[in-house]
Amino acid sequence: ENTVKIAERVNLKLELNKWLFPHLDLPPNKNSSEVLREMVYEKLPLLIEVNDAVRVRVDYELGVIAQKGYSTYFIVVADYVHYARTHGIVETTRGSGAGSIVAYAMGITTVNPLYFKLPFERFLNPFRPSPPDIDADFADDRRDDMIAYVTQKYGADKVAQIITFGTMQAKGAIRDVGRALGYPYSFCDQVSKLIPMGAQGTQMTIAKAKDLEVELMNLYQKNPQVQRLLDLAQKVEGCARHTSMHAAGVVISPTPLVDFTPIQYETGGEKITTQYEMHAVESAGLLKFDFLGIRNLSILGRAVEIIEKTTGTKIDIFSIPWDDKKTYEMLARGETNSVFQLSGSGMTRYLKELKPSTIFDITAMVALFRPGPMEQIPEYIKRKHHPETVEYLDKRMEDYLDQSLGLIVYQDDVLLTSIHLAGYNWEEADKFRKAMGKKIPEEMAKQKEKFVKGCRTFGKLPEAKIHKLWEMIEPFAAYGFNKAHAASYGVVAYQTAYLKANYPVQYMTAALIAESGDMDKVPEIIRECERMGVKVLPPDINESMKTFAMVGWENGGSAHIRFGLSGVKNLGDHIAEAIYRERKTNGVYKNLEDLLKRVQDRDLNKKSVESLIKCGAMDSFGYDRGVLLSNIDNLLFFSKNFGEQKNSVQNSLFAGTKIDFISKLNIVPAPPAALDEKLIWEKELLGLYITAHPFATFQEILSGCLTPINELQGTARSEWVIVAGIMDSVKKKITRRGQQMSFVNLEDTTDKLELLVFPKVYEVTKDIWVEGQMVIVVGKTSEEEGDNKLFVEKAYA
Repeated sequence: ENTVKIAERVNLKLELNKWLFPHLDLPPNKNSSEVLREMVYEKLPLLIEVNDAVRVRVDYELGVIAQKGYSTYFIVVADYVHYARTHGIVETTRGSGAGSIVAYAMGITTVNPLYFKLPFERFLNPFRPSPPDIDADFADDRRDDMIAYVTQKYGADKVAQIITFGTMQAKGAIRDVGRALGYPYSFCDQVSKLIPMGAQGTQMTIAKAKDLEVELMNLYQKNPQVQRLLDLAQKVEGCARHTSMHAAGVVISPTPLVDFTPIQYETGGEKITTQYEMHAVESAGLLKFDFLGIRNLSILGRAVEIIEKTTGTKIDIFSIPWDDKKTYEMLARGETNSVFQLSGSGMTRYLKELKPSTIFDITAMVALFRPGPMEQIPEYIKRKHHPETVEYLDKRMEDYLDQSLGLIVYQDDVLLTSIHLAGYNWEEADKFRKAMGKKIPEEMAKQKEKFVKGCRTFGKLPEAKIHKLWEMIEPFAAYGFNKAHAASYGVVAYQTAYLKANYPVQYMTAALIAESGDMDKVPEIIRECERMGVKVLPPDINESMKTFAMVGWENGGSAHIRFGLSGVKNLGDHIAEAIYRERKTNGVYKNLEDLLKRVQDRDLNKKSVESLIKCGAMDSFGYDRGVLLSNIDNLLFFSKNFGEQKNSVQNSLFAGTKIDFISKLNIVPAPPAALDEKLIWEKELLGLYITAHPFATFQEILSGCLTPINELQGTARSEWVIVAGIMDSVKKKITRRGQQMSFVNLEDTTDKLELLVFPKVYEVTKDIWVEGQMVIVVGKTSEEEGDNKLFVEKAYA
């Protein structure tokens, strides 16, 4: 009864689909469009020559932006991007926003759209109903600083991150429903494993899976339990299951957010999020501002800092030359590890074949290395090396395909083709793009009919050319990058490559710092350092910082990279910080006794001391690791006894008086550690071998018979090879047919490789696959998702 009364008294009217912008302090008697125009014409001459053609483009863009009412949006984004640039936070943009010369002039983007021939209309045009969406990427270790800035500027009650709702997907729905029904986990797991993976960009549903997977349909028809499980799972499939936070989305409102959206604290945290998800937030009129954290931008920023510290040179990554010979030579050699967007065996192979020499080559490869466009890479490489083979299906295409050697590489190429050859306007071209992205057969048929008709009547193309053009476009459109996105990421790829080629030690130090928490990535980067001739030294109690650091450069010596203390497994950040802080404050540790006296911390316990010994961090004290491990109880007793004596004196009448403590460290002789023991410890605690590699001797003996694993990076898709190494990990799996197979990570002295041991081979070799053991393998290479794998045919222990 009372609920009804409250409902009758509430009168709430929500004004939807009216865009709400943050409040700006504008000069008197000027609106945001006028301010934007002044800012653009003030800043643009500092970047490029402003001629009549440039003015036409600027005025056109400003007109569209003003007409759509988006001028405030550009000023707001420009403000926080300017904050990033002036506070050492590396930033770039994704998406189509780089196609705007207004965004370029305002410093929002770093890609000149005239130089890259980027159409503004892909980003914003008079026909487009949706608001602009400038996707800004920031160094991931400074993203919180960016959100803190806009929170401080606009007010904590007006800024929040956007909630997302995780939904039940096919496999999860089956497991959740099975649990609710009380079915055994193994039964539900077996059924869920019959759900195949969805095609790229699409989710697999239970309904689709029943059509595609014969075994699943047979079970559904014959087993009542499976039928009930799948029927109920289909009903909850797609329902919200949990909440999380949008990876990038932030909203900024003109008045307190509660005027437009309910808010809440994030699950288990202190950050405020909207209770409306992204689309509902936009319906309420709030624009989404993107603040995405990108690891490679952190690497760039830190590398620039290290370069300045070690050389005195301040690098402006936005002013580096586009024609640096060392950079292109490095990429042509396939040395792409830790280079943004260009690493991975598949991309590396193509780069070695392409031998890029311009920023347009890099941009094209960023766009082409995707399903669909990838088939054109060999043709692009051929045209690169044989310019006489460059041709255009129609002369009108040359103006926008010249940078991609006459090939349709970007999404923009499809749109511009529909405009120039089929007579579309930008509204029709946008609909064409969306229809092809959805790949709905009925809609595709309509679009083909319209496109063919347009090419015939407007473009005056012969039938053969029309159909050839459609064949070029159809498989490509759903996966194509827009050119502005590819150019933006291509520039970052070049920047990372430039720093790696010209400042290798500084760049690889920055890469190791950024990836220091990833025990798979760190060994990979260190192997690349070794290949480059950059020495990575093990942890050392007197030289290691908390994380990786560049050392040896201070007095003009050879620069190396030193492992950080926090990179030692089982040591812990707290004790790593305590050891480093004490050393920084009071000088290096003179000996082991000095360390144990000075670092009086509860976390300097048996586990942490053992880790420091085993990884070699205490080798500089002159004791063998085996000897120290045998004396670990003595070390801990000495540390504890000294601490107790120190506390006793400090609490006594003699506080402040210098006292000679009775405790002396007693090291009892013991057998030294064997080399293979040291290597096992290093692998366990650091993720890789430092002192030596257990396979090194065998690799040298067998060198004439084997292919080093690093040489497989860049091989053809399918090639017979013999490889050997140490099995780093062995994972057994039961196939859908109940047969055993195995996934094995093989490591030699040069790199790692994943082996796939299918049931037929596994049956006769199953005793061979033991972690830590050596194996010789005959198999065929295969490339999946840009990484080389080996299908095992024969194996020998």
